[in-house]
Amino acid sequence: MRSNQIKKSKGEIVFDIVVYAIAALFCIYCLYPFAIILGSSFETESNFATYGFPIIPHDFTTKAYEMVLGDSQIFKAYGVTIFTTVVGTLFSMFLTVTMAYPLSLKKLRFRNPITFYVYFTMLFGGGLVPSYLLISRTLGMKNSIWVLIIPVAFGAWNMFLMRNFFNGIPPELAESAYMDGANDMQILWRIILPVSVPGIATISLFYALGYWNQWFNAMLYIEDSNLVPLQYLLMRMLRNVEAMREMARTTGVSMGQIPTNSLRMATTVVAIGPVVLLYPYAQKYFTSGLTVGAIKG
Repeated sequence: MRSNQIKKSKGEIVFDIVVYAIAALFCIYCLYPFAIILGSSFETESNFATYGFPIIPHDFTTKAYEMVLGDSQIFKAYGVTIFTTVVGTLFSMFLTVTMAYPLSLKKLRFRNPITFYVYFTMLFGGGLVPSYLLISRTLGMKNSIWVLIIPVAFGAWNMFLMRNFFNGIPPELAESAYMDGANDMQILWRIILPVSVPGIATISLFYALGYWNQWFNAMLYIEDSNLVPLQYLLMRMLRNVEAMREMARTTGVSMGQIPTNSLRMATTVVAIGPVVLLYPYAQKYFTSGLTVGAIKG
């Protein structure tokens, strides 16, 4: 038996067309800068002064990628960044969830003072020098891969977002489990976390992007070349190219053979490529996580 199909009026059809057209234009607007970056990364350096930054390169060349990927250290840096991103995200989510869930329970003693203590860290910090002395001397984490994970493992803002998401879960779920004899850890593991996948995916994406783009701690604490993350290595590469450019300018050597602009674009593609491929899989959780987590403050 066929279901009755409701025919749309002309006004509804026109409205749908307008909405889809606006959405398509917005998608093009968002993808256009990335298309410029990708196309310019294959352009020869001498053509930038004539054609600017093209989407389709006039003289196709892979020299910029050969310079970026030709360094054997780039693959070690990729490994360091992947390790810190995966392990750091898991560790950060463990700290965030185990902190956010108790603070979402009204029965927790000293709930408000603990919440204020966490919030206070968002307003005031110790500064760079005390942090450097604490991490390098007191904790002894200098020149260790853990210095890229532990100092930035917990984010107060992310914890509050996760707590708000837990507040949006109906309390009847936990109350019924309490009546069946479950303790708090069982409720968190078997009931709360399975229904919190959108929120967990959203906060995990925030943490993962932070770890993936991390370079400042590497500049301060990492001296071993085998522990350098990807972003810091690419930044150092660009600085070396800028130094070569300045040297060529002072000595009068032609700049046509130094792919400065295309190298910038190539490093951008290398740096954001895995993130762009990962985001579509997390997008549905990202959208619903932001929406549901904003129900309660």
